[in-house]
Amino acid sequence: MALRPAPPLLVGLVAVALLESGFGSSSHSVKYLFTSMSDPSQGLPHFLGLAFVDGQVFISYDRNKRKAQPRVSWVEQVGKEDPQYWDTQTQIARGVQEDFRGNLEKLRRRYNQSEGHHTVQMMVGCELRGDGSKGGFWKYGYDGRTFMTFDKETLTWVAPDPQARMSQRKWDAIPGYNQQKKAYLEEICIEGLGKYLSYGKETLLRTETPVVTVSSRTEADDGMETHVCRVHGFYPEEIDASWRRDGEAWLQDTLRGSVAPNADGTFHYWLSIRIDPKERGRYRCHVEHDGLQEPVDVAVKVPESNLGLIIIGCVVAALLLVSAIAGILVFLKIRQDGYKGASTSDKGSDSSGRGSKEAI
Repeated sequence: MALRPAPPLLVGLVAVALLESGFGSSSHSVKYLFTSMSDPSQGLPHFLGLAFVDGQVFISYDRNKRKAQPRVSWVEQVGKEDPQYWDTQTQIARGVQEDFRGNLEKLRRRYNQSEGHHTVQMMVGCELRGDGSKGGFWKYGYDGRTFMTFDKETLTWVAPDPQARMSQRKWDAIPGYNQQKKAYLEEICIEGLGKYLSYGKETLLRTETPVVTVSSRTEADDGMETHVCRVHGFYPEEIDASWRRDGEAWLQDTLRGSVAPNADGTFHYWLSIRIDPKERGRYRCHVEHDGLQEPVDVAVKVPESNLGLIIIGCVVAALLLVSAIAGILVFLKIRQDGYKGASTSDKGSDSSGRGSKEAI
């Protein structure tokens, strides 16, 4: 997909690497991931091809129709202006699929493995950073391990496993092969990225302001507090979020999640911190993003359990106060009515009941 047909590939990269190979702030990237499995399970396909721009899938390879398909509306315009575009993407994906089918068996024998579930993948991508510099990678892996990576600065392949060195020596020995890879990453891939950003600018170049919230709880075992800062609905993906104490970045006792996509194309992120409740006022969740005119700092708050006790205590105190006031008013009224009743009874006995046993 937007790749030139490659010779048989003996490697791949685990899918999680797609999320971990993040680029710098205000950058744009395009990545292509191909995965082939020898024994797929749980509905997974034998072969899957995906293309991402700024972390969003925009092309997928339909294994049933054996065709590359658009996943976003704006990429359809590319095909309208280039009639050969979709045929080219389809042929590339089919070529990789055929190569991977044979490579799975080759690698199984090379690693001296039995039959079963094995995975071979390839991931290729480039980036255009905010400062105008360029970057790129070409990676391969097998069964979740890095098999080989391309060093475009030295024009060589790096093989961490002895089983990969046969491929390393072979590819490094092909005249012009590594130069072609470097040219693709620094020229052809970057050119394609610019084209995609142009077609999808309303989506890819937009900004969505993050919503920052902080939730808190008290740990039952030691009384320490855990505060979680959640950042929702932001775009683009790059974001700078940190816990700060007294205005300075604080990494101690801090845990972080991964920036993950939402169904609407935006992203979410979280980070937590564990602190002494006596120092609660010193901490803030600090967030910087292109969608914010200025950084946001959100203070930690009283944990829900403590807050509930405080609210309940206030309510009880208020009820007691109301009850006390009501009691005093009732007492005063009864006392006042008692005096009035006694005066009336005396007058009545004087006029009509003097000498009666009931009139004491």
